[in-house]
Amino acid sequence: MPEAPLFKVLDRVDSTNNYAMGQVHAGLASNGMACFAHEQTGGKGQRGNNWVAEPRKNIALSVVLQPGQLKASQQFYLSATVALACFEFFSVYAGDETRIKWPNDIYWRDRKAGGILIENIFHGAAWRYAVVGMGFNINQVTFNEDLKNPISLNQITGAAPDPLALAKELYVLLMKRVEAVHSTNFEKIIEQYNQHLYRRNEKVKLKKGNMVFETLVNGVNGNGQLITTDTIERQFDFGEVEWLHQL
Repeated sequence: MPEAPLFKVLDRVDSTNNYAMGQVHAGLASNGMACFAHEQTGGKGQRGNNWVAEPRKNIALSVVLQPGQLKASQQFYLSATVALACFEFFSVYAGDETRIKWPNDIYWRDRKAGGILIENIFHGAAWRYAVVGMGFNINQVTFNEDLKNPISLNQITGAAPDPLALAKELYVLLMKRVEAVHSTNFEKIIEQYNQHLYRRNEKVKLKKGNMVFETLVNGVNGNGQLITTDTIERQFDFGEVEWLHQL
């Protein structure tokens, strides 16, 4: 575990990602700096969505990374690495029904247990910083009605672990994987990601624009595109399609 100043514990904050990004812009962040919040008043999810969680019951953790030699075109390798760390962390407690839902949600069976939001800072072509936000439902058992399919670790296992202690475990797993990313074959990262991909080799129902169609999930490529097959092979960028109910 790094020195204490690298792992900041906040009682209340609007968003751990906002706090971490503020530290970056103020010149106070270094590689591996983490911030955990017992309560978020304006947690952020993918595509501008809010991440709503009860205080002191969940993980809200952001980590500042300096991608080093990774290029902007290789962003998905970092995203996949983070997703694998989150998968590894959650599956230890929730078991082998844990999956990575493209691009970077953590699912248990057909329900969402956690999510990842990565915000990047580029200076020209140089990828200077990635702020990795990770949220997990740990001890919360009631959720907003507008959330489609949430689940918490407590609901899965019946246990009520300490979210801060779990966040520190997640942090160690994340840093271990990130530190190894430059010495790991990128194809191996994608292979591991696809091994744990939600609904891989199964038919799903997707919506693109006004078109709804059934298609077989093959996997994800190194550009982060979802590859499926029906009458033809298809490739989808994140945000291009919406997942509908499963068949």
